[in-house]
Amino acid sequence: MARMKFLCDAERCIECNGCVTACKNENEVPWGVNRRRVVTINDGVVGAEKSISVACMHCSDAPCMAVCPVDCFYKTEDGVVLHDKDLCIGCGYCFYACPFGAPQFPQAGAFGLRGKMDKCTFCAGGPEADRSEAEFSKYGRNRLSEGKLPACAEMCSTKALLGGDGDVVADIYRERVLRRGKGSEVWGWGTAYGPGAPGAQPPAAPQGRKS
Repeated sequence: MARMKFLCDAERCIECNGCVTACKNENEVPWGVNRRRVVTINDGVVGAEKSISVACMHCSDAPCMAVCPVDCFYKTEDGVVLHDKDLCIGCGYCFYACPFGAPQFPQAGAFGLRGKMDKCTFCAGGPEADRSEAEFSKYGRNRLSEGKLPACAEMCSTKALLGGDGDVVADIYRERVLRRGKGSEVWGWGTAYGPGAPGAQPPAAPQGRKS
């Protein structure tokens, strides 16, 4: 049985926020709720800036499931972590337990006043009947039941965001790492301008001749 996972390749992410827009459009996410967001590390630092797309990572041992007092979380056969909004009491324990900040709440307030929790569903819907109006209104589109991958991963222009069977995703990323090498080869210098020594830098500009 497949285990669905996300992986974001920081060497490819260009911070376009296409994944964020695709998620909001596909699932009609309420205003103020971001199931997916792009985080930039070392912003403005030349050579050290990296961007990654972050959402629920559908953990194998999900901390949100461990702390929920009403057990509204459950895991599908594909390893996708979902929740039942009819059981959620809006306590916010899952938000504090999640290392990725995935749980979102439509309102700000004290216990029970923040509304029903919302998060990434891996485009797998919820406990209602597949592709029903009730499921879509609460959880968004169930693309997995249609044989499709999450909209965010499919819409990523640079294929930085990968989503699907964890083993397949790992194989794709492993192949990328082996092929692109390091240094200038990360950006494909050898591919664009011909083969050279692994990790070779672009040729230096010719120096002007002294008179």
